[in-house]
Amino acid sequence: MHWPAEALWQAIEPLLPGFSVEILPEVASTNTELMRRARLGRTDPLLLVAERQTAGRGRLGRSWSSHGEGQAPEAHASLTFSLGLPLAPLNWSGLSLAVGLAVAHSLHPEVQLKWPNDLWVAGRKLGGILIETVAVADVRYAVIGIGLNIGLPTAQDLRTPPAALCELLPETNAAQALERVALPVVQTLLRFAGEGFGPLRNAYQARDLLLGREVVCTDGTEGVAQGVDSDGALMLQTRQGLQKISSAEVSVRPLAPVFEGH
Repeated sequence: MHWPAEALWQAIEPLLPGFSVEILPEVASTNTELMRRARLGRTDPLLLVAERQTAGRGRLGRSWSSHGEGQAPEAHASLTFSLGLPLAPLNWSGLSLAVGLAVAHSLHPEVQLKWPNDLWVAGRKLGGILIETVAVADVRYAVIGIGLNIGLPTAQDLRTPPAALCELLPETNAAQALERVALPVVQTLLRFAGEGFGPLRNAYQARDLLLGREVVCTDGTEGVAQGVDSDGALMLQTRQGLQKISSAEVSVRPLAPVFEGH
């Protein structure tokens, strides 16, 4: 596959001086690799793409592999990449929502966002986002990992029914999807660093999968999702009143199946 490394470098380097693009045929986890490098003092902006990821990680310690066990990369098309860069926002709250919005907006109008870090299409999961940070000297290095299904996964034991980008954009492969999303993600990160999540709230609400739905949290809290606040916290109308959920250790799912898209 021909990756658009040069085109991405030309588009992004003026925004992130020192930026580079690296394509690896295989890596355990792009996030883990960038975190490892950052701890060694390598904190230049870098887009790291894996053609095959063997030990990917999702939120709450869940695994995310780019290909089925024993399959060749061509057998299960996916896009797995991480963007690492020094970042110093005024407020970190809502970062995963901002990144998700950038990805969804750059892909297709039917892509919705499930708080706090998943991309869904018609009630099925298209991809996810994992954000990690590490302090290196006086720099906070952020690693934004993104995984997207380009073709439908073959695994049968997935927690959520999968969706694939080929259902929305049949002619788009992983390299073309990367070219669609990389620059908008960088632009959104830079905007977020200066303005926070607040200015993006209305755009997020327009793609909010949970808005108006009955949901249950892993801590047992149930209620009707009322959107997100200006910091990206989920607002939940419960029997006890309006609660805000912002903990990274809480997962939320709809109580009823979601079938329609927007």
